[in-house]
Amino acid sequence: MSEERSLNFIEQIVEDDIANGVNGGRILTRFPPEPNGYLHIGHAKSICLNFGLAKKYNGKTNLRFDDTNPITEDTEYVDSIMNDIRWLGFEWADVFYASDYFDQLYAFAEKLIGKGLAYVDDSSAEQIAQLKGTPTTPGTDSPYRNRSVEENLQLFRDMKAGKYKDGEKVLRAKVDMAAPNMHMRDPIMYRIKHAHHHRTGDKWCIYPMYDFAHGQSDSIEEITHSICTLEFIPHRPLYDWFIKSLEIFPSHQYEFARLNLSYTVMSKRKLLQLVNEGYVSGWDDPRMPTISGFRRKGYTPSSIRNFCDRIGVAKRDNLIDLSTLEFFIREELNKTANRVMVVLDPIKLVITNYGKDKVEILKGENNPEDPGSGSREIPFSNTIYIEREDFMEEPPKKFFRLGPDLMVRLKHAYIVKCTGFDKDESGNITTVYAEYIENSKSGEDTSGIHVKGTIHWVSAAHAKTAKVNLYDRLFKVENPAMEEGDFKDFINPDSLHVVENAYIEPNLASAKVGDRFQFLRKGYFSVDPDSKEGALIFNRTVTLKDTWAKESKKK
Repeated sequence: MSEERSLNFIEQIVEDDIANGVNGGRILTRFPPEPNGYLHIGHAKSICLNFGLAKKYNGKTNLRFDDTNPITEDTEYVDSIMNDIRWLGFEWADVFYASDYFDQLYAFAEKLIGKGLAYVDDSSAEQIAQLKGTPTTPGTDSPYRNRSVEENLQLFRDMKAGKYKDGEKVLRAKVDMAAPNMHMRDPIMYRIKHAHHHRTGDKWCIYPMYDFAHGQSDSIEEITHSICTLEFIPHRPLYDWFIKSLEIFPSHQYEFARLNLSYTVMSKRKLLQLVNEGYVSGWDDPRMPTISGFRRKGYTPSSIRNFCDRIGVAKRDNLIDLSTLEFFIREELNKTANRVMVVLDPIKLVITNYGKDKVEILKGENNPEDPGSGSREIPFSNTIYIEREDFMEEPPKKFFRLGPDLMVRLKHAYIVKCTGFDKDESGNITTVYAEYIENSKSGEDTSGIHVKGTIHWVSAAHAKTAKVNLYDRLFKVENPAMEEGDFKDFINPDSLHVVENAYIEPNLASAKVGDRFQFLRKGYFSVDPDSKEGALIFNRTVTLKDTWAKESKKK
């Protein structure tokens, strides 16, 4: 039974609006990404909030692509965004594009010109910035601010007709050059961009700015609750001004704290740098904070939704520790992932008193947390692979694995006692020798011998091989965006370690893309999409324990 949680402040607003009959109690939210990159975990929070509100209050959510900047946008991003939303478990009521409204937005602009509330400005970007003043000093009117309605209409139509070059003219709202809020100092509504648009082609060479397109698109769709992150608080007065001046449906904007996650960056510009400069393999690299990156790493939609729900909706920005997100995927996979044995750094263990040609089929439970998960067959022979770290030539006290004369239990199998080992010319251990205790078989042990250690293994004669990607945090500092210098200087050089030939249980060879497992004593892993039959690739989703928490305590 889940515990009751109190309403967040946006849910309280929605409930009050429903109780007061605002918009007839109708709830319509929207998720408006710009298709200029892949969605990241911060967007996942916004998706869960917008779609979750609509679901909770019997409303709907529109997906609207804010495609007002043709230079940075691409249909690849549109497709990836749709895929990510559906993977997270949500479905939109309608899909729209800001470009659907280009004709309507243009008509709105002409309406504002007609009301004397917009004008064409010939000033350069530098001049406009200079005339805007500073937060402590008022701006100065543009010399073009008092053009007549007729002249402004003609100039704006000429802009649309392509008579001017990029940057030659802009359309500005006529608001208040002395406003304390810099966004209200005659903001730019339209700029000239002779660029091919991914949907409208070459029909337009003028494009609306975000502040003009956003609120009006909300109004056209009759969005009841337009939910943005905190950085848009200063934009809200302008959002309201446009709607009031145009006398259109009064959508209203509400702001919440964006999700900032430790040991990564959340700026799409910075993420694009990582991709373009080859620091990662692509937008879906499992080290990236993108939804597609987390999916490829083996995260589940429910683990991300549960994480977003747990961190809540706040009014103040803060940095959420990545270990919080990792907790949710560990918790879920502990209950659902089958256990398997995989040896990443092998040495041979030869059991000298076990028949050379003898093969025994042992039983291993798939998941002790799930009684209905069943068991699997595991072949056992006299030569097996164990992890190199599970043997020490001179073990310290409390080393409960293998060393000269030490005993350990082989998982699902027998107790063995080390009797010797071989080294190569460089002094590396190549083979360990042991004898097994015949009546110590797991589940049937009558030996009376108690050992403190249990290690995993794979039969050498039956083992298959696979590539294993051991992913770690992409950055070695908690908040790379806040550090002095180039954020890329703080990339963790050990964020990926590749094991080209790990030895896996033979039954694991039939694993399919997306299957998730716990590699005993190693962590949780998922089958990568680039896997092929006979050439499996596993990505580490998360370690069994939060090793970073221990490291931070040492510092």
